[in-house]
Amino acid sequence: MPAVEVLFDQPGEQMYTQSGGMAWMTDGIKMETSTGGGLLKGVGRMFAGESMFMAYYTATQPGASIAFASTVAGEILPIDIGQTNGLICQKGAFLCGEPGVNLSVTLTKKFSSGLFGGEGFILEEITGNGMVFLEIDGDKVIKELAPGEVIKVDTGNIVAFDRSVGYEIETVKGFKNIFFGGEGLFLTRLVGPGKVILQTQNFNEFAGRIARMIPSK
Repeated sequence: MPAVEVLFDQPGEQMYTQSGGMAWMTDGIKMETSTGGGLLKGVGRMFAGESMFMAYYTATQPGASIAFASTVAGEILPIDIGQTNGLICQKGAFLCGEPGVNLSVTLTKKFSSGLFGGEGFILEEITGNGMVFLEIDGDKVIKELAPGEVIKVDTGNIVAFDRSVGYEIETVKGFKNIFFGGEGLFLTRLVGPGKVILQTQNFNEFAGRIARMIPSK
C-alpha cells in the first residue's frame, strides 16, 4: 500500500488532491478546499470518478511535509506532465499533483467507446506542467506503440495513454467467446503511436468477485 510523501522546501509551495486523499501531514501546512476552477469543472470531475471538491495544501514554513496514500494495493507512478503531450486517464487514476497540473474531463472520440467501454463516456485529461502521481492497481506495464500498432486490453486494466493514441471499442468475435470466454462482450482497442500505461489488476472485477461471495442474508 504505497504513499507519496512530499517535502516542502519553501513557504508557498503547494500540492492538491481529491477530497480525502491526504494521509498525514506535519505542522506548517494550510489546507483550502475549492472546486478547482469553478462549479462546472467540479461537477465534470465528479462524473469522471473524482471528487467534486479538491483539497489544496500550501506550506507556511520550510520543512513541512505531507503524504498522500493510494486507495488499493499497487504502485504509485510519478510523471512529469510537462515532458508529455498530456495524458488521457481512466476514472480514479489521479492521486495528487502540483498546482501547475491541470485535471479536467474529456469526451471519448467515439460515442460507442464511452457507452460500452466500461469506464463511462467521460475520461480524465491531465495537462500542464509539474509532477502528477497516478494510482496503479497491482503492477504497472508500459507499452510504447509504434504508428499503427494495436493492442487490445480489458478496459479495467488501462491506467492512461498519450493523447496521440487512438481509443475505440470492438466486440469480441464468436458466440462462444462472448458467453463462455469470461472476458465480456467488449475490448478496448488502442492504436499507436504513443505510450500506454497498463495495470495488472482490474480492481472492479476483483471487488465483484468478493461481492459474489458475501451472503445476501
